[in-house]
Order: sequence, then C-alpha cells, then structure tokens
Amino acid sequence: MTLALQRIAVMGAGSWGTTFAKVLADAGRDVVLWARRSEVADALTYRRTNPDYVPGVRLPASLRATARAEVALEGADAVVFAVPSQTLRGNLREWRTSIPSETTLVSLAKGVELDSLKRMSEVVIDVTAVPPDRVVVITGPNLAREIAAEQPTASVVACIDHDRAITVQHACGTGYFRPYTNTDVIGCELGGACKNVIALACGMAAGLGCGDNTLAALITRGLAEMGRLGAALGADPMTFAGLAGLGDLVATCASPLSRNRSFGYRLGLGDTAEQAQQATHGQVAEGVKSCVSIRGLAARCGVEMPITDGVCRVCYDGQSPRQMAADLLGRAHRPE
Repeated sequence: MTLALQRIAVMGAGSWGTTFAKVLADAGRDVVLWARRSEVADALTYRRTNPDYVPGVRLPASLRATARAEVALEGADAVVFAVPSQTLRGNLREWRTSIPSETTLVSLAKGVELDSLKRMSEVVIDVTAVPPDRVVVITGPNLAREIAAEQPTASVVACIDHDRAITVQHACGTGYFRPYTNTDVIGCELGGACKNVIALACGMAAGLGCGDNTLAALITRGLAEMGRLGAALGADPMTFAGLAGLGDLVATCASPLSRNRSFGYRLGLGDTAEQAQQATHGQVAEGVKSCVSIRGLAARCGVEMPITDGVCRVCYDGQSPRQMAADLLGRAHRPE
C-alpha cells in the first residue's frame, strides 16, 4: 500500500469534484482534475475558475485540469470518482484500463445504482475488480459551496482498511476541511444515499408551507428509516448518529444549498419534475433516482421505509406532495 498519496486524479469537474480537487490542492497534493467538456478544462486551466459549478471561487494555481481521462489518470497514487451515481458504472468502464495498478480508489458519489441496487463502492469493485480494501468512500455534511468558500467542515473517510483510510485522511486534511476515519463503509454509504431522499421530502414540506416541527419530524423519522435499512444490511447503528448519518441528513435537509431539498421545494410549490429540474439549473438531484433503488433495497430486505415510498410516489406515480403528507400522517399510530 502507498504510504503517502501525492499525485491524485479527480474524475469529474462538477461542484463537488471541483471543490474536493481544491481541498486536495490546498492540502499540498499534486491534483489533476478531469472535465468531460474541454471548455470547462480550459476555464480551469487559464482562468482558474469553474463558473458553471463553483462561480466566484478562485482555484489554486497548482490545480491542473484536462479533458483527457488518460492524462488525468497517468501515474495517479489515488483516483477520486466525482460523477453522478447513476453514471459511475459507465464511466468506470471507459477508465478502468487507464487506472494504475495498486491505486487507491475513492468514491464521492452518494447513491444506490438503479438496476443492481449496489452501493457506489460495490459498483467500483464490480467494474474494476479491485479488492474491497482498496476502495475508500468520502461522505458527510459536505455542501460544496460552503467548502469552496473555506468554511469549517467535517467529513468522513470510510474504508474497511483503516490504514488506507488514514492515508486518505492525511491527503485531504486542511485548515478548513477536517476528515474523520470510519471502517463502516456500508453505514456511511447508506447514510449518504438515503439522506438525499429524506431531503426531497423536507423540501416538499417547505414548499407546502410547513415549519420547523415538520422538518424535525421528517429528519427524525427519516433517520429511523436509514437505521432500519442499515441494520438489515449489516451496518453499525452508531454510524447513523455521526457525520455520515445525522450530520449529512441535517445539512442536506435544512440548507437551501442542497440540490435535493431545492428540488423537493419546487415540487412542494406545485412544479412538475421537469420544472423543478430547470429551477435547480439542471444539476443532478441524486435522490430523485436513488429513491427508487433504495425502495428496492428496502423491499429486498423486508424493511419499511414510508417516507422513501412517499417520495417515490410523488416523483414517479403522480401523487401530490400534499397527498403524500396526508398519507404519512394517516398511518396507524405506533410506539416510536
């Protein structure tokens, strides 16, 4: 295993990929950021900006960019995957022959794949055939715009190999970005995926004019859903009380910077899914797709997830957010 990670490729120049590349550069790493579009790579290289995703942020001069994946991947000690969860498999198929052997693979994506119902680390292992102890997950309450502005942030670096997690922790720690390690990859990934769905529900509630009591109820009952699914899949229940669980859930459900909350808010106001997508500037609200795969995962495990079910009905079955709220409130009373 590499004792120090110096040359790092970040594959994906969206808001989180660009921001995490900045974090790594600020931590003293040699970072190459891959952008799918050459014009984005040029803006990063010559103007030190990414106006489409992190407007107003000046990026470090040491951060390099390219639109050629093989150039970004050449000689990398670690490769960070920063593409949407449902596109990860297809991208990995294109990149796998260029990924150096023995490289640490890092996933930033938060979701569950639609067809396979696999977590993102499982997709990485499936496509690249690397052992699980080479795959690291970074998750937590990490709103990209705040981190890009260097506001204090804590995150989680999860890997079943704790030594590898520590290596990545050292590679990305800065004065404003504080990473903690965790070996519960299952719990960390489920927390990151499920919170997007709960954030959609919280956004819908806000769009309907509901207040903080409703928000607190959805966050708390959403956390219970996450915990039930995690327990069924072998996660450590304590993970959901930490940054990867409750921390990420609160940030995503409460902040107007959250894409999922913003998307849900537009639905609560009465927008269609297409209108909500336009209102959120076309950026991906991961929970819109992940709600289906998470519901499928819950069904496979025999786990009840009523908020997730409700979000699916609104996004795909034509149910209104107001009817979803009525259905949740009309459920049979039970102990907490």
